[in-house]
Amino acid sequence: MRITLATFLSLDGVMQAPGAPGEDTSGGFEHGGWQFPYADEALDNPAWWEEADGFLLGRRTYEIFAAYWPTAGDENDVIAARLNSLPKYVVSTTLDKVEWNNSTLIASDVLGRIAELKSRPGRELQIHGSGVLAQSLLDHGLIDELRLWTYPVVLGSGRRLFEPGRTATALRLVESRASSTGCVLNVYQPVGRPTYGDFTE
Repeated sequence: MRITLATFLSLDGVMQAPGAPGEDTSGGFEHGGWQFPYADEALDNPAWWEEADGFLLGRRTYEIFAAYWPTAGDENDVIAARLNSLPKYVVSTTLDKVEWNNSTLIASDVLGRIAELKSRPGRELQIHGSGVLAQSLLDHGLIDELRLWTYPVVLGSGRRLFEPGRTATALRLVESRASSTGCVLNVYQPVGRPTYGDFTE
């Protein structure tokens, strides 16, 4: 299976708490809900959800999703249907159990377990949010595609997807679209390490 990452970012790369003020206040973050003023269904892509054969979630994203999606949506809601019915692999060393339907806890040998899942036949194993998990998998070359929604707001604080110290990686842009509110969806595929040159030559 391919592993894909989908996440929302501010212009300065913050991915923390886009959905609501109380979603994630860790580290004293005070900008929760920053995505709301720029919401635009034009950049939704239900077809991507249809490609999912399972989900990889970090602890915090799992807890947010598990508190909302089991009772959300209706019979025609593709997102609720996929999240509630498909396997969910939750990476955490602090959770003792995961009770949401079809959830499995991964608490050790994380990279090995995920590499084994990736080797299975299927379409996509999708990561949504889950910044710490996404950073680790990016560093180890396990993510095949990044779907990044970047919003026209600078927050100045909060957890970022690309923190200092990340593994240097070159990306190829394969799709780009903009919404009426100024959000830009860029889809990238990693292509190995960056190459370098010298304009003075």
